[in-house]
Amino acid sequence: MFQFIESIKVEDQEIFLLDLHQKRVNETFAHFGKEGSIDLSKLFKNLDHDEDGLFKLRIAYDLDKKVRTKMIPYAIPEIQDFQLVENNTFDYSFKFEDRKELDKMKMKSKAEEIIIVKNNHITDTSFSNLLFMKGKEWYTPTTYLLNGVQRQNLLKKKKIKEMEITLQNIKQFSHFQLINALNDFDDMFIYPIDRINNLPGNEEYLEI
Repeated sequence: MFQFIESIKVEDQEIFLLDLHQKRVNETFAHFGKEGSIDLSKLFKNLDHDEDGLFKLRIAYDLDKKVRTKMIPYAIPEIQDFQLVENNTFDYSFKFEDRKELDKMKMKSKAEEIIIVKNNHITDTSFSNLLFMKGKEWYTPTTYLLNGVQRQNLLKKKKIKEMEITLQNIKQFSHFQLINALNDFDDMFIYPIDRINNLPGNEEYLEI
């Protein structure tokens, strides 16, 4: 069974943030007491990918180093509406292939995408980290579910800052955007905060 995944940006035959993806894979093996790792660079080179355009390289792997790869054409999604969903027990500290709990939360929501609230704190969507805008600055929640590679990259480059973002202060922000390995820091995909259709004070957020 393939227990973990990496979704890596490949554009015009160039692979992105490979060092951070490799670091996460290495840390996964180490955390579960397994020696060695898998070489993502070698896997990419062996694919002999020669197409231009934007692709998602999906790598599924287990701790016995069994690997399955797939190159998928990718388009950045534009999402119509979001809903806050409370789940105080959900854990996604590793990039697990099993998304049943995420799918369950999405099915119970009336919106196209969910924003998961854990212990009163804003975390992530079902597939991305989040950035929130206050003034001209962008902030990412300290209470992420998964410390994504794009999140780490933007913090390292000091393009964003960390901040505690809760149900109490979320209305202090004017806009938000989604980031992950395939979704860069991008002014073209900024959502007004009221795109979240159940902000506190509007109606109760959904409890799972």
